[in-house]
Amino acid sequence: MSEGGCLCGQLRYSLKRSPLAVVLCHCRDCQKQSGSAFSVNIIIPEADVEITGHASLFTVKGESGGTVERRFCAHCGSPILSVLGNSPGIVAIKAGTLDAPLTQKPRMQIWTRSAQGWLEHLSGLPAFETGPPAG
Repeated sequence: MSEGGCLCGQLRYSLKRSPLAVVLCHCRDCQKQSGSAFSVNIIIPEADVEITGHASLFTVKGESGGTVERRFCAHCGSPILSVLGNSPGIVAIKAGTLDAPLTQKPRMQIWTRSAQGWLEHLSGLPAFETGPPAG
């Protein structure tokens, strides 16, 4: 079981299983939310995430057209997870919030059409201009 949390420690989570995938997202919302060129996301069923503490919510309409509910610590502002409206029951945990470094390698890059112009795609990692392929 993996554990993680926010910078101040008031919001914690544990993952009850291994991730379905690790995905790099280049959408503009992930760039703004992470303050970086992309977000490293652990994709996992919401039922396999146990959260303790109070998360604040901010809901946006993503590039996919679906809603994305972003949950973050109200005290320190650390982004923790996103609930993906187009993928019911699936959440994206921000990999940088894990207590221990992530060992699983990313499977793909998505929303590369929004990638920073100076960033070259990672060699050997499948890249999709929009969201991940179905299935």
